[in-house]
Amino acid sequence: MNPTTSAAALPPYTVPAGTGIGHVHLQVTDLERALGFYRDLLGFEVMLLAGGQAAFLSAGGYHHHIGLNTWHSLGGRPAPREGVAGLYHAAILYPTRAGLATIVQRLLQAGYPLRGASDHGVSEAIYLDDPDGNGLELYWDRPRAEWPTTATGELTMYTHALDMQGLLKLAE
Repeated sequence: MNPTTSAAALPPYTVPAGTGIGHVHLQVTDLERALGFYRDLLGFEVMLLAGGQAAFLSAGGYHHHIGLNTWHSLGGRPAPREGVAGLYHAAILYPTRAGLATIVQRLLQAGYPLRGASDHGVSEAIYLDDPDGNGLELYWDRPRAEWPTTATGELTMYTHALDMQGLLKLAE
């Protein structure tokens, strides 16, 4: 990338409040295998299948939160973990701690491998890879009033071990 104007030369800008990440679109090597993970294991609803080469999945009927395609990756290699630039992970936000507990229990019951589990103060998260090696974070946010801050109100996040047993007690 070689922009014609340096960002430092532009006036300051702050993204508007309420802006969010709308969806993630992933290249996968096997669409059916990816659907087995995102649809059958994680529970996302297929909104559209496009010619056997792409699928668009949703939580709650939105047009799509996750796009999957094999347009340039059919039969390819899994995503490399180290030594390359790229997406570190996509994060899927669950509305409640109990919702996170339910999917964690489901993953454990299926014997699906987890890469990690952390309490970040602002959130609790588990980490895993999809079948193509794309990193995922499944998490819930604590209420903002409970986020750890300094005496002057600055946010302080950390990485502590997740209380997995306490979390799993909430599984529905």
